[in-house]
Amino acid sequence: MMPAPTTTTGLDAYLDAAARCGGAVAPLLEVLRATPPARLLPLPGSGRTAERFRGLARIAAVDVTAARVIEPHLDAVAILAEADAPEPGQGTTWGVFAAEAPDAVLLACPEQDRWVLRGRKQWCSLAGRLTSALVTAATPDGGRRMFAVSLGAPGVTAEPARWVARGLSEVVSGPVDFDRTPARPVGGDGWYVDRPGFRWGAIGVAACWWGGCLPVVDALIARTRKRPDDAIPAARTGELYRRLDAGRLALEDAAARIDEHRVADAAVLAHAVRGTIADAVVATLDAAREVLGPAALAFDEDLARRCADLELYVSQYHRGRDDASLAGHLAGGLLGW
Repeated sequence: MMPAPTTTTGLDAYLDAAARCGGAVAPLLEVLRATPPARLLPLPGSGRTAERFRGLARIAAVDVTAARVIEPHLDAVAILAEADAPEPGQGTTWGVFAAEAPDAVLLACPEQDRWVLRGRKQWCSLAGRLTSALVTAATPDGGRRMFAVSLGAPGVTAEPARWVARGLSEVVSGPVDFDRTPARPVGGDGWYVDRPGFRWGAIGVAACWWGGCLPVVDALIARTRKRPDDAIPAARTGELYRRLDAGRLALEDAAARIDEHRVADAAVLAHAVRGTIADAVVATLDAAREVLGPAALAFDEDLARRCADLELYVSQYHRGRDDASLAGHLAGGLLGW
């Protein structure tokens, strides 16, 4: 079930680093710094969205941490392209810090002929190791706006995080403090979440989840072949194939709709794809515990790390709230065929 290979040279270099990284972030960032963004994966909506989703899935199939590192970098490139902003330069690595926390407020204030950021932003993954980020902040009129900021600029402090996660152990997500840090606006108030590309990025994350499941399914297939008379592994493996193939079809369909501008509601499409794949990830992790058992999870380093990485990665999907949000976008006739 491995995704079809792509021919992007930059992607090949990143895949090589992913295969060797063992969950370490440093070699992955080294490749991103050395590779112009245009040589990695196509932009969503460029007519090659399926290639983008396949590439993300292929990376996650090699190493989930590698997918978690490159996905926000590529999302930042896509956001800047949508805003007609300059493309990130070679030598830079990017994050997207858009999570909101009730106990942390980041304000964007106009100051003479520039904007500055003041306050704290939570959930800033790899902030101490990246060069740049796109950050959402509150504006004086009560709106929310995105800003590009150098993480090496004056006033930026990436605070130590008590990161105890067993999954994605090197993708530390901690707070960042900003003190009159110069920032460049990207789009207007509300633009970041209102644009369709916000949803295309969310589907790209789901492509990473999907790819991360593939080696687990391969391990289940191998177990089934060793014990052809055992119905339980066979049943779970067959079920997972159906679930993941449905996820693949959903990704392919979404990519085609995006490129052909056949999306009636971007939120509906993204919620449906993400929910389908998130369910498949949960079923994959359940099957790994039930069929492969504690021996594999205790003694197989690659499998144990992959399952831990996947479990943390997919936890950003909130089934109840996301399904409620989906329902809020529904209108009659959307399921017509």
